[in-house]
Amino acid sequence: MAERQVAELGPGSACCGWNHCGRRLAAGAVDGSVSVYDSHPSPSSKWQAHEKAIVNVVWLPPEYGDAIACVCDDGTLSLWEEVAEDDQLPTWRKCKVFEGGSCRILNVHFGLHLGSLKMVTPYSDGQVKIYELLDSLELDKWQLQAEFQNVTDPVSRFGKPACTSASIAWNPRRGGSQPASFAIGFNSDSPHFNSCKIWEFEEAHQRWLPLVELGSPEDKGDRVCAVAWAPNIGRPYETIAVATCKGIAIWHVGLNTDSDGGPLTENVALLSGHDGEVWQLEWDMGGMTLASTGGDGMVKLWQANLDGVWHEQAVLDCSGSHV
Repeated sequence: MAERQVAELGPGSACCGWNHCGRRLAAGAVDGSVSVYDSHPSPSSKWQAHEKAIVNVVWLPPEYGDAIACVCDDGTLSLWEEVAEDDQLPTWRKCKVFEGGSCRILNVHFGLHLGSLKMVTPYSDGQVKIYELLDSLELDKWQLQAEFQNVTDPVSRFGKPACTSASIAWNPRRGGSQPASFAIGFNSDSPHFNSCKIWEFEEAHQRWLPLVELGSPEDKGDRVCAVAWAPNIGRPYETIAVATCKGIAIWHVGLNTDSDGGPLTENVALLSGHDGEVWQLEWDMGGMTLASTGGDGMVKLWQANLDGVWHEQAVLDCSGSHV
């Protein structure tokens, strides 16, 4: 079913995203329209969301109903929710529009912590804004919680970068005692902003602080293409995949601590195999298998064996058949 739906989207589709259970697909098109597909190849809904191309479509967590966020090529972000009145067919209502101003919004990602929904939005000047939803029933009521640059040193040392894209991965753990955290990396002309960093929320002072930087000294300036944080089912460490021009680095975070009690990082693998840039990374629900897609039109599945050695498990072509 999924393969048929994707094949029917056509050349006008620019991006797409599955909902949490993989049963609904939202596709953004180059003409600014959005289509939602259910269990058949024809869209159940289609509407004009923006005037320019949609570059990313992201579903909100299922606790907030059927709702999506659309990032437009002009740097704006819009939130839409599905509504049904009486016996009429469901329609999609625009809840909120975020304008980038002089800078473009590059991406969006949602995270849950202590029953609160947070939204991370990176901008083309290297800035990161975090919004918090004030009312779970009103998707238009957001409050700016934090605003900072993706650097560990004072930003005045570097100036403003020109960023073309940004990748975000929220820590999928939902434990009440664990601080909220996410990883983010940029593709920019400034190496100080590019490297993937983990940001953690400090409850005591209500602020976001850089926890660790994922990258060896010679790799920290590499442009980041994609980031994915693996679900953790009982591991004593976190696993994060970061794609750059050098390949896909697999990082273990927190297996050991430094002298100050902070988490140590270890690069356990560097996966190569795509001919060209990696576009997207996704983990399975158990955090054991990593899927990667790239400009070569291939989908690759990666796994670690019992000795912890990572290898290419399978290669899929665009139609989903085994190579």
